Amino acid sequence: MAGLAAANRAAELGLSVAMLEKAPEEHRGGHTRYSESFRVPSTDADIEQYGYEFVTKADYSADDFYDDIMSQTNDRADPEIARTLVDNAGETVEWLTELGVDWDMDPLNVGYTVARTFFEGEELVSTLVETAEKNGTDVYYKTEARELIRNDDGRVVGVKAITDDGFVELESDAVILGAGGYESSPEKRTRYYGSDYDAMTVRGSRYNTGEAIDAALETGANATGQWGGAHMALIDAESPPVEGGANRVDGYQYGVLLNREGDRFFDEGEDARAHTYAKLGRIIFEQPGHEAYIVIDEPLKEHQRATGPGGWVKGDSLEEVLAEVGCDNPETGAETIREFNESTDPGEFDPDSLDGNDTDGITPEKSNWALPIDEPPFYGYRVTGGITFAFGGVETNNCAEVIDTRGQHIPGLYAAGNSVGGLFFDNYPGGTGLSNAAVFGKIAAEEAADEIAPTKTSPTNQ
Repeated sequence: MAGLAAANRAAELGLSVAMLEKAPEEHRGGHTRYSESFRVPSTDADIEQYGYEFVTKADYSADDFYDDIMSQTNDRADPEIARTLVDNAGETVEWLTELGVDWDMDPLNVGYTVARTFFEGEELVSTLVETAEKNGTDVYYKTEARELIRNDDGRVVGVKAITDDGFVELESDAVILGAGGYESSPEKRTRYYGSDYDAMTVRGSRYNTGEAIDAALETGANATGQWGGAHMALIDAESPPVEGGANRVDGYQYGVLLNREGDRFFDEGEDARAHTYAKLGRIIFEQPGHEAYIVIDEPLKEHQRATGPGGWVKGDSLEEVLAEVGCDNPETGAETIREFNESTDPGEFDPDSLDGNDTDGITPEKSNWALPIDEPPFYGYRVTGGITFAFGGVETNNCAEVIDTRGQHIPGLYAAGNSVGGLFFDNYPGGTGLSNAAVFGKIAAEEAADEIAPTKTSPTNQ
């Protein structure tokens, strides 16, 4: 998304643009290919003029968006970066709509309490690549940037890349990094997260392995952000090891989560799904066997959405369901749920807001949506943790300019999206990643256009 936004905006502004895509054409698009939503301040965007409307919340403001970012990152997010993001997100979504992006307002999404726009990732990528090409952008597939070229004045003046024909150099007046993070590298996951994380499922592209970040750091960019942090989501345990996309299981917050030993380990109702799912994957991955089980009863089934290959297990007793789903101690798990049931005394259930139905006398508590799981048939779903993107990257300012280890802007170098650190820490407000990439990809192109005169870039064999 960052690269596509930058390429389209730069082409609109009359620059000659070369977009390097590490993947082959049939796998183009990075993680955006496997994504599905933007978080948007609905009060700042008018997409009804294009025939669309926002999902779930029509009065979500930029200030609400900002407060969510700061709250979910424990106030560690760079406030200037966050403020720039939320203040530009609305107009950026309008701009993407004008470029031809088709929003899919899926009414089946459950548990959202903020304004979102949804899309089909592969279609969005195709639309934005085609639009960029129509405006003159040259796209080079299977071309991996490995080195930034700086002149004697310290300005970035090109890229050295590897292709099927060997190394090539592209001379340019500016370079924008929009190459994602390092999350798809088993070596880097092990380095930053722990010895078992080479086995963690990668939800998106296999090509996001961090070489562009490495190149920027090697040329003097400052490393910033939470390198040991990441968006790690709760996903279907049957997801493929890489490129499984969303494979999501929504609605877990209304039920109970058990580990292999039959114990609860998390406050399922701590907050809305959009504010817990991205940290819950790591918590689940740290459980025995890297997995857990969602357990619900018949009344809660209508509030679930599952898009992965695993599917629900159904049974007349809790023990039957837990045994079938893979719990090592189904009797213990059933007793855990019965103790949970005894701790509940719910009032009116409201799946669309924090309803205050909490437990009393158990640990961990459940803060909202604490409903007894006691009306058969019962259902179970096996889930694990999957990594979406890493939180470390290069430092930028709110103009998308890359900052070096002296605190100075590196002339001619910009970055956007998940190649950048400093915005996300500890947790992640759902839908913010794509908004961030689009906003700062667009800003990077505008800043580059202000700095340089248009020139033609083309690869030459070296």
